Amino acid sequence: MTAPEPAPGTVLPSLPDGVAPLAGDVAPGAAVDGVDGVDGVDGVLFDVDDTLVDTRGAFARAIDAVCEVYLPHMPVERYGEVLALWRSDPHGWYRAYTRGELTFDGQRMLRANELQETFGGVVLDEDGYAAWKAVFWGTFEESWRAHDDAAPVLARLAAAGVKVGALSNASVALQTDKLTRSGLSDVPMLVGVDTLGFGKPDPRVFVEACARLGTDPARTVYVGDELDVDARAAAAAGLTGVWIDRPGTRRGGPHEEDPEAARAAGVHVVATLDEVGDLVLAGR
Repeated sequence: MTAPEPAPGTVLPSLPDGVAPLAGDVAPGAAVDGVDGVDGVDGVLFDVDDTLVDTRGAFARAIDAVCEVYLPHMPVERYGEVLALWRSDPHGWYRAYTRGELTFDGQRMLRANELQETFGGVVLDEDGYAAWKAVFWGTFEESWRAHDDAAPVLARLAAAGVKVGALSNASVALQTDKLTRSGLSDVPMLVGVDTLGFGKPDPRVFVEACARLGTDPARTVYVGDELDVDARAAAAAGLTGVWIDRPGTRRGGPHEEDPEAARAAGVHVVATLDEVGDLVLAGR
């Protein structure tokens, strides 16, 4: 299946000169000048999950909860293996959802059953998945917390007059709720996967987010925890791409996670959001 058509009346954003629509993999962005900072930044767009919000930590607690109920034979010390498989998503089912090829619950049921099959649990039917989801989602929602470095960098940027907003491959409503529960309600959720009917790495979502933020893509930074669909895709769309590579949080599996390859593609690599503030404010 292909991505769904946008709703009637939706006006798709045009792309900046020299930026072509993507088909398949993201092409590397142009090199970014400057070592100490990025000059002339008017706005910073942030991914939400594992960038502003510690979603990995929330997933860990949710996975612990479903392991206790649905994989009771698993020793606690192996719960980390279940989490690793969940986050690596080796079949790319979540990304298929962002392309409009699966529903949200469709991809999640596939992933839940992958855990069940891999670790010796019972395969879930529709009713079984509904019960699994109740355990998983209840714990997941209660576990949303902002990263410790999120609020400070947002305050620094606001004090300097830099506009901020969020762009995510989840729905606007879900991510707005997540930001609010995490104490980051001041960050406007500008574009989600449901805004145009598709998500990153399509360059149009970055252009649309810049339009809603009120900034030129060439003067906008995008920060995300996935090298390809976040930082490299942002660079390909004409923004400055920043990959936040927090120690110990990589997904593994099919995900691109090579810092040297990132830098060669013109992407800035940071380990904390504090470094994003330094990068942006050094050029002002």
